[in-house]
Amino acid sequence: MTLLLVLVGGAVGASARYLTDLAVRSRFDPVLPLGTLSVNVAGSALLGLIAGLGGSLPGWIGSLVGVGFCGALTTYSTFSNETVQFARGGARLYALLNIALTLGAGLTVAALGWHIGRTL
Repeated sequence: MTLLLVLVGGAVGASARYLTDLAVRSRFDPVLPLGTLSVNVAGSALLGLIAGLGGSLPGWIGSLVGVGFCGALTTYSTFSNETVQFARGGARLYALLNIALTLGAGLTVAALGWHIGRTL
């Protein structure tokens, strides 16, 4: 059953990532990969909230949403690739900005989500 929950959550998370990236690219012409940034930040916030809620949630929620959905929604491999492409292309400032924004915002919202989950 756990495997099925992870698979379903992953299918929804991967689809959400793809659709989010399409929506961001259609509305903006960003220099930085804002689609990747937005899904990583959203996934970090949600995973922080789930972690903060901890034992108050049924165990299947962690498999479905935490592992499956958040695991497929976030894409730190794409973030890494985009950052390396900036650096290789000579845009080292953009590479550093991408790192700072992604990691800074991701860690901040994960901590905030965790704090909110603990107080609920």
